[in-house]
Amino acid sequence: MDFAEARRLMVETQLIPRGIRDERVINAMLKVPRHLFVNEAIRYRAYDDSALPIGEGQTISQPYMVAVMTELLELSGNEKVLEVGTGSGYQAAILAELAKEVYSIERFEDIARQAEQILREIGYDNVYIFVGDGTEGLPEHAPFDRIIITAGTPNVPETLKNQVSDGGIIVAPVGSRFSQQLVKLRKHGKTFKEEYHTPCVFVPLIGKYGWKE
Repeated sequence: MDFAEARRLMVETQLIPRGIRDERVINAMLKVPRHLFVNEAIRYRAYDDSALPIGEGQTISQPYMVAVMTELLELSGNEKVLEVGTGSGYQAAILAELAKEVYSIERFEDIARQAEQILREIGYDNVYIFVGDGTEGLPEHAPFDRIIITAGTPNVPETLKNQVSDGGIIVAPVGSRFSQQLVKLRKHGKTFKEEYHTPCVFVPLIGKYGWKE
């Protein structure tokens, strides 16, 4: 299978027609080998317009959702980003192309280690992966210029709001356990300006300040 061609078609048929415009995001989506983050048995589906299972009830997000969330972060290249929910590591790789540093938390150790291995093999040395409760963030490494939550949450935890810098952005799927809407929060002093974007469905964010098991 010609994965480079499949990647080009993914961008041209799934992303650009739906409004992805940021050239840096488009170039990252063209570059990162999504198929390496997908189980070998279903690698032929790596560039499909859908989420795919990665084990432990988790998924690698639909390419369009990765692109739109990344675009909403408004990355210029100098940011320190916190990702809540490492999953396959694909979103972290896209972020690593566009930001200075990526700190990523995953609650399943096996998934975290597998993602870490793939990221290292491809050559992303600006991604740091931690195992733990993502809803608590990484206070020891805060503040972050950007925070992206890659699981559905009933609200954006205050713990994470406290870890984003002034002027920083948080992007998260917020809503019920089975249906959410992308929300973009921009911090201004003690307040946050909210923007609402596309409806979506993510696996639930499990943790102290998220959903319970």
